[in-house]
Amino acid sequence: MSATKTAYAKELFEAENKVQGIRPLTERDPNLTVNDAYDIQLEIAKFKKEQGKKIIGKKVGLTSKVMQTMLGVNEPDYGHLFDDMNIQNKSTVDTTSMIAPKVEAEIGFILKEDIIGPNITFLDVIMATDYVVPTLEIIDSRIEDWKIKLIDTIADNGSSAKFVIGDGKKTLNEVNLRTNGMILKKNKEIVATGAGAAALGHPAEAIAWLANKLSNYDITLKKGELILPGALSAALVVNAGETIEADFGDLGTVEVTFQ
Repeated sequence: MSATKTAYAKELFEAENKVQGIRPLTERDPNLTVNDAYDIQLEIAKFKKEQGKKIIGKKVGLTSKVMQTMLGVNEPDYGHLFDDMNIQNKSTVDTTSMIAPKVEAEIGFILKEDIIGPNITFLDVIMATDYVVPTLEIIDSRIEDWKIKLIDTIADNGSSAKFVIGDGKKTLNEVNLRTNGMILKKNKEIVATGAGAAALGHPAEAIAWLANKLSNYDITLKKGELILPGALSAALVVNAGETIEADFGDLGTVEVTFQ
């Protein structure tokens, strides 16, 4: 790990703690690679683990073609989910604890066995899944004004911040994830709709990609972990005073209020 990458990791780590954006890494250092960005992310994860925080899941981002085109990339990215990011369903979250939060609705997977890449397929993911849950991911960027390129968001833990898990759960026999619909509401008004196919055609495809990508870093998707496979619609900017609800039909609902 180079001194420069360690310095960037410390800067992003402090930016999150101080709730203060920093200048994009890609503006300052055009030579940074995707592998460098993952090294920085893993260093930040190490800092958090040293504080006693536990990794309880992983997230895939940029699974929709719209987001990939927007950032000029042709593959997703990932980040780590920590225990202190877990927000109770139907509770409130303080907007001042984040810089510029946005919300995405996702179908979360809970694993019943480890998934170890490479060569993981869609079917391997299906076999390893215990059940799925309705989820909201609250994303935030420690990069000023969301001026991110792929390398910036990877280094910044996939722009992750918090997540909310709904009370409903279904086994994969009980729900068709490709066609499972989602209605996203802000203060009870519909603002977006989507379906499971938005995440690389099927959420399990996104998780297979993740398992294979993580094998490059000797990281495993573990039994009991929550895996977020990507948003079913565009990210929604949120402000204090707003309640966001995602309704996944048979899978159930998930809700959070910002204050």
